[in-house]
Amino acid sequence: MTSFSSNFLAIFCIVLLVFIFFSKSNAQLNSNFYSTTCPNVSNIIQNAIIKALQSDARIGASLLRLHFHDCFVNGCDASVLLDNNATTNIISEKDARPNANSLRGFNVVDNIKVVVENSCPGVVSCADILALAAQSSVSLAGGPSWNVLLGRRDSKTANQKGANTSIPSPIESINNIIAKFSAVGLNTTDLVALSGAHTFGRAQCGLFRERLYNFSGTGKPDPTLSTTYLAKLMQICPQNGSFTTLVNLDLTTQDKFDNNYFTNLQNQNGLLQSDQKLFSGIGAFSNIVNTFRRDQNVFFQNFVVSMIKMGNIRPLIGTNGEIRSDCKRVN
Repeated sequence: MTSFSSNFLAIFCIVLLVFIFFSKSNAQLNSNFYSTTCPNVSNIIQNAIIKALQSDARIGASLLRLHFHDCFVNGCDASVLLDNNATTNIISEKDARPNANSLRGFNVVDNIKVVVENSCPGVVSCADILALAAQSSVSLAGGPSWNVLLGRRDSKTANQKGANTSIPSPIESINNIIAKFSAVGLNTTDLVALSGAHTFGRAQCGLFRERLYNFSGTGKPDPTLSTTYLAKLMQICPQNGSFTTLVNLDLTTQDKFDNNYFTNLQNQNGLLQSDQKLFSGIGAFSNIVNTFRRDQNVFFQNFVVSMIKMGNIRPLIGTNGEIRSDCKRVN
């Protein structure tokens, strides 16, 4: 091989390695993304949530759910925050079946965005605000803390049809739920860990009324509900009562992020049908439930891993998407 050929090959290899390195770097989120452009963004968001919690004890669970519902539709791109807009052809995900009259916390996200923009204009995406708000909400409720990976950008479109089909429902079969998690790269351990977020927050009677009075069209209650829990739920949600009455997902530590959710499942006190299906006494799901019940630290560790995985579902990066100045509309 000639000297020219050797030199050319060496230079080509170096250029190729550099290209691969930067391509890989640009394809990944990182926890230091705003270290120079908005170094206090985590504190800004946490302080805003602390303020919101003073008047709304359930806002932390609501913000976590917003992040979840966002990521399952086209990835974590803040599409769930967009309002209807005929000019930009936006058909809002807020009106999708899993979200309408249920998903909440949009006003708090808007308030957070205003505060962040005042400190770091045009820098922090709404998608990253959702991810950071989810982490702060869990931590403030006594759950684990973690370094949120950042660098997402905001979508310019919404996908209401995708929201109707991709978000797991509390009344569908466990196989369908598994398939929806698998479709976004999440496994059964992730499913159980992320379901553990139901250790705090509320649910409307309409989401589980059938379990109390006409399970699967039998005219009888769901046999997987304990009789004492069933009696309590019937008092709160009478057969002809309001569909929107709120019930704590965890009747004992409703505003605390802990592993009591898994104790509830073991005692047949899972509020939503999809929750109780995770525990039947045997099988892979039940083994994970038992493990998380025995050791809260193990649950917390797995929850963090699963949240990071979920937050990395198809993010918009680089020059894709935009940094919205108002989370409700495209620029």
